[in-house]
Amino acid sequence: MPFEWFVALRYLRDARGQSALILAAVSVGVSVIVFLSALIGGLQTSLIDKTLGSQPHITLREPRKEARPLVQPSAALAIARGVQPAPQRLRSIDQWPTVLRDLERHTGVLAASPIVTGAGFAVRSDAKSPIVMYGVDPERFVAIIDLRRKMVAGRFDVTGGSVVIGAALAADLGAVVGDKLRVTSSEGIDDVVTISGLFRLGNEAVDRSWLVASLRHAQALYALPAGATAIDLKVADVFAAERIAAELRERTGLDADSWMELNAELLSGLSAQSSSKDMIQFFVVVAVALGIASVLIVSVVQKAREIGILRAVGTPARRVLAIFLIQGGVLGVAGSIVGSALGAAFAKLFEVMTQNPDGVPRFPVTIDAGLIAAASALATGIGLLAAVIPARHAARLDPATAIRNG
Repeated sequence: MPFEWFVALRYLRDARGQSALILAAVSVGVSVIVFLSALIGGLQTSLIDKTLGSQPHITLREPRKEARPLVQPSAALAIARGVQPAPQRLRSIDQWPTVLRDLERHTGVLAASPIVTGAGFAVRSDAKSPIVMYGVDPERFVAIIDLRRKMVAGRFDVTGGSVVIGAALAADLGAVVGDKLRVTSSEGIDDVVTISGLFRLGNEAVDRSWLVASLRHAQALYALPAGATAIDLKVADVFAAERIAAELRERTGLDADSWMELNAELLSGLSAQSSSKDMIQFFVVVAVALGIASVLIVSVVQKAREIGILRAVGTPARRVLAIFLIQGGVLGVAGSIVGSALGAAFAKLFEVMTQNPDGVPRFPVTIDAGLIAAASALATGIGLLAAVIPARHAARLDPATAIRNG
């Protein structure tokens, strides 16, 4: 064993009580960091998954029609006028198949799906409910929002006159799989459809209003032959959605709305959570660093005579410096191992204790190798940094003074 390691471990063993206390402090600090990171990371991932489970990452559509003046002012003519918003109606994206192919080739875009969407009513017997109809290409649409995994009855089939609707909408209409509905679009066109399945996305507004049909069926109901009112996109990095939306807006001239823009309050809440976590971790790190530094400073004072003897017999200052740095590093590594295990155990225990009656965790936690590695590296770094001041003090002790006053 190298000399520095032998002396460092000897000092830690001689001061068992101090070493145990600082090891406990480091372990508790690391466990708090792991627990908080796992809990908040899991909550954020769950919130984002639930949010994006019922909406695309980016939606492109034709820009709104703007009001145009009927008479232009001139040098000889001044006009006082009020601006009245132009009436809006469903419009198809111009040459959308070409736009679709271009979008699929854009960097960062994983999938694209043309849709026809509009308002309407669904009627069954005496029940009548407002709906939002989605006309989709099934294979493309499930790459954006996988309704197949969200079916609670029947199957995902929108071929011909078959449709799938939200489970809450079905309850409002008193309908089940196999029943027929009369659907009337906002264009005044109606048709009779058959319910092939019910889905539940976990979003009450969606589950109570969505009716998903084939793209061709929706085109007929909204008088848009071969048209598409919007194109939904899924991107590889959900947090790059706003940047990609801006690029596509500039490139295509279409309105591009990202999930980040539509859920600004959610992002603000996630940012506040991250800031709170970082602040708590900062104070934990400071407390652990002060604890290690204080114990090692006490150790330097207690071992002053021994350090003086080591220096007197020719031990270089750098080796004395290394002795105390090794102590800080050993405490950091040992504390990170124990703390990571405790943090992971506490997180999983908390997840189990807060399960819903159906067994689904109310507060899911996310623990991965990256989190453990980051916490371990942080604890080791804290241990080394906290040991710098005591180590420098020990290395600078004057041998004669240390032996005489030690």
